[in-house]
Amino acid sequence: MPSRRRKPAFDIISIGESLRDVFYAIDEASLSCSINKERCLLCLEYAEKIPVLSIVKTPAAGNAANAAVGSARLGLKSALVTWVGKDKAGRDIHEAVDLEHVDTRFLTFDPKHPTSEATILNYQGERTQLVFFEPRTYRLPALSSTRCIYYTAMGEKHAIFDRMLSKELARFPDTFFVFQPGTTHVHGGLDIIKPLIKRCDLFILNDHEARHLLPDGERTIHNLLEAFHHIGAKRVIITLGENGAESFDGTAHYHMPIFAGKPVERTGAGDSFATGVTVALLNGKQLHEALRWGTANSRSVINEIGPQKGLLTSAGMRTMLKRYAHVEPRKIKDTND
Repeated sequence: MPSRRRKPAFDIISIGESLRDVFYAIDEASLSCSINKERCLLCLEYAEKIPVLSIVKTPAAGNAANAAVGSARLGLKSALVTWVGKDKAGRDIHEAVDLEHVDTRFLTFDPKHPTSEATILNYQGERTQLVFFEPRTYRLPALSSTRCIYYTAMGEKHAIFDRMLSKELARFPDTFFVFQPGTTHVHGGLDIIKPLIKRCDLFILNDHEARHLLPDGERTIHNLLEAFHHIGAKRVIITLGENGAESFDGTAHYHMPIFAGKPVERTGAGDSFATGVTVALLNGKQLHEALRWGTANSRSVINEIGPQKGLLTSAGMRTMLKRYAHVEPRKIKDTND
């Protein structure tokens, strides 16, 4: 009698450091942009006391926590590999993700260093982030079986952990691997993270991150997508802020516009987009339909302050997709067609 394959313990395990987010809404500032709007400066009076309109504290944040909570809300059995301080902020993170039905068995309390933190200045719907990662010694725990591993932002000393994760992924070639690099991954350069990109089933990053990793020449978005695919990523998505997102799967390029609406605050837009795409792919959707899931999730998140309040449930996703049924990804004809 043929043996039955055992069902994985989890649908998705998200990996990355968690933080506490503190949001300050301000209006006594000025925005200075160059003519082409590519580079904008948020200007505050130096050595002055700046009034704050409101303060919102999010106990459990960080790319991985956002992905873990987002996938749980969309019906997946979700776990989180993360590191926090052995302090109140760390306990708050543990409690917050546990309340979202995220498995916390892989959460590590660091007795030497407190929980990492981000301060976010919210001005006219856009945000400026001040992020501090505490020094950590990262170790990969013995993971339970899972359909998907979602790897994202870490602190500075992530290179050894990257190698450990690459070895773990090599042992399980059928595990769907999503890589959404964090700031330290991007600033470390392409060579360090190339082994992870080679293993990607989905590689997702924004335009600025893509150009930082591939800085040689005036590359088009098509060229960037194809370059990462050539490295080994099966599917690549580059997000473009208000201009939507573009994808490439080795066969077709798609452009996905945003779902229109005025944002309240944009923190978590990229994480919610990546999570929506990932969950859709794990649910058997094609990449062009998964782009709509990501766009719907992101649209909902930027209607709220903070990265998690607006994350959609399965019912909310159906409602949002129906509301914006007229917004579809567009297949782009390129020189290879």
